[in-house]
Amino acid sequence: MSVIQKTYTFKTVDGCAIRADVYHAAGAEHAPVLLWLHGGALILGSRAMLPEAHMQRYVQAGFVVVAVDYRLAPETKLPDIMSDIQSAYAWLCSGADRLPVDPERIVILGHSAGGYLSLLSGHWLMPRPQALVSFYGYGDVAGEWYSQPDVFYCQLPRVPASEAYGVIGSAVLTESPVVPRERFYLYCRQNGLWPKAVVGYDPQLEPEALEPYCPVRQVKPGYPPVLLIHGEADADVPVQQSIAMAAACQHQGVAHVLRVLPGLGHGFDLDAPGPQNPLVARLFDEVLAFMRQHVGLT
Repeated sequence: MSVIQKTYTFKTVDGCAIRADVYHAAGAEHAPVLLWLHGGALILGSRAMLPEAHMQRYVQAGFVVVAVDYRLAPETKLPDIMSDIQSAYAWLCSGADRLPVDPERIVILGHSAGGYLSLLSGHWLMPRPQALVSFYGYGDVAGEWYSQPDVFYCQLPRVPASEAYGVIGSAVLTESPVVPRERFYLYCRQNGLWPKAVVGYDPQLEPEALEPYCPVRQVKPGYPPVLLIHGEADADVPVQQSIAMAAACQHQGVAHVLRVLPGLGHGFDLDAPGPQNPLVARLFDEVLAFMRQHVGLT
C-alpha cells in the first residue's frame, strides 16, 4: 500500500515547535484518526518511535495515523505535557490543516507512558474520543509503585544524583533519544521520585493535587470504551495497573476489554520478535477490530 507521510507543527511554545507525523493511504478521505502517543516515561522519546510495521497495519485498516510529540519532563511538568495532548486533539478536531480526516472519529492509542496519556485523555479531552487503547499503561501515578523505590530497578547499579541531573537541562524539549536520559528515569525509579520530578507534586504532601492525573480515579460514566493490554511479566509497569483500570471501568459501567498476556514483559510488541510472535499478531488483529468497531468501520 502506498502511504503518504507529512510532518506538521501543531503548536509552538517558547520558540519550540511541537510536531506531528501524519500517515494516510493515497486517496483517503474523511477517514477515522488514530492519535498515537509514544512512551518513554514522559522523559524521553519522540513520535519517531512509531514502528513502521504498526503504522502500516493501522493505515491498511483504514485509519489516518497521527503520531505526535509532546514536551518532555522534567523540564516540562505533566500539566503542560497534557496541554500538548489537548492541543494536538483540538488541532485534529478542527480539521488539522485540511487533512483527510473525520474529526468526530478519533481513537487514542499509546504505549507505556503513552498508554497512560491515552487513559488520561479519556478524562481530560472534550469531546470524548471514540475509544482508547493502552499498551502496558498505568492509571495511578501516586501509588507506591511510582512514589517509592522500585525493587526491580534497585537491583541495578545506583545512579548518582549528579549523573542523573547532569543529563537533563532547563530548555523545552520535545524529542530525545533513549541515551542518556534513561539515566534520569532510572534514578527516579531507584528513589521513588517520578511523581515529584515529572508530575510536579509530592504524593505525600499534595495527594489531592495528583487526583486529576490518576485515570483510575477519574473513570466515570461517559468515559470512552477502552482496550487494556499488559504483559503479565512486566517489570517496569506492574500488570496490576491495567487490572485496576479494568476494575474501575467495571464499577462505572464503562465498556472495556482487558488482555493480560502470560510470560510477556514491557514493550513485548516493540522488541524482537514483536509482531512476528503469533500471540502478538493475534493481539494486533484484536486491536484493529476493537478500533474499527468504535469508529464504525466494517
